[in-house]
This record gives sequence, structure tokens and C-alpha cells, in this order.
Amino acid sequence: MGLEIERKYLVRDDSWRIGEGRISRQGYIQNEKDGIVRVRIIGNKAVLTIKGGTTGITRLEYEYEIPVDEANEMLEKLCEKPIIEKIRHEVVEAGQKWEIDEFLRQNAGLVIAEIELEREDQEFAEPKWLGKEVSKDIRYLNAKLVKEPYSQWGKFE
Repeated sequence: MGLEIERKYLVRDDSWRIGEGRISRQGYIQNEKDGIVRVRIIGNKAVLTIKGGTTGITRLEYEYEIPVDEANEMLEKLCEKPIIEKIRHEVVEAGQKWEIDEFLRQNAGLVIAEIELEREDQEFAEPKWLGKEVSKDIRYLNAKLVKEPYSQWGKFE
């Protein structure tokens, strides 16, 4: 069984920044509270991901590599719009890998750091650039940003 245990944080500043990230495009074929089906292209790799609903910070997750040309067609013809576009950076701090996403287009200005864990209570060193934890705030889920983009949050409040 595939499990994803992930914590998400806002980012305080740019002191994490080294090198260049990779462009990521992702869209949702199914986008429901109890599960999603997502297509993502990052670099020259494409994956189809199926995720179950979240309990705490854990959920079922299954990923399958698919041909990039088919992923592009799915993004264009099958996925809910807008497509999520971001620059993904991988940063290692204290021996732990962080994925930092700089969102583009409708979600520009949003920067989120994520760490995948082996268990929910796993301890890890918090980098100085780490801001407020948003793991349980559904507004920061990529699947939610499709429906309510960051640039329009003032309109929804």
C-alpha cells in the first residue's frame, strides 16, 4: 500500500534558494474531497497519481509513470482548469529533502515547502526559512488551488 505522509509550510524568505528548479504542470481529472486523480509533468517525466482522502497528514497515494505526450493530452483535454504551474526546487537541509514550490500564473506569490515523512510523529530539523505550518489548511492543497486560486483568495473571504 502506498502512503503519503507530508507536512507543508509557508516559506519565510529566500535564504533556501540555490540553483534553478524545474517547471511542473499538473491537472486534475478527478478532484474530490475523498480522492483525486492527477496528471503531472515535471521536467521530462510524467506521472498519473491517485490519492485518497486525508486523515491527519496521511493519505493513500499511488503513482504511475506515463508517456509525456499522453500526459500533455490529458492536461489539455481531460483536466479541470486552470492547470497548476509552478517551479519545483529540491533543497536538502540537515540531511532531509524539502520540495519547495514557487507557484505561477493564478497562484503567483505563493511559495510552499513540503517534507515527506515516514510517520506522522517523525521529528525533523526545521530550517530557518520555514514559516507557518499549513499541513491541515485545505486552501493550500494543489487540488484546492485549482478551484480557488491564491490570486483570488480575497474574493472568497
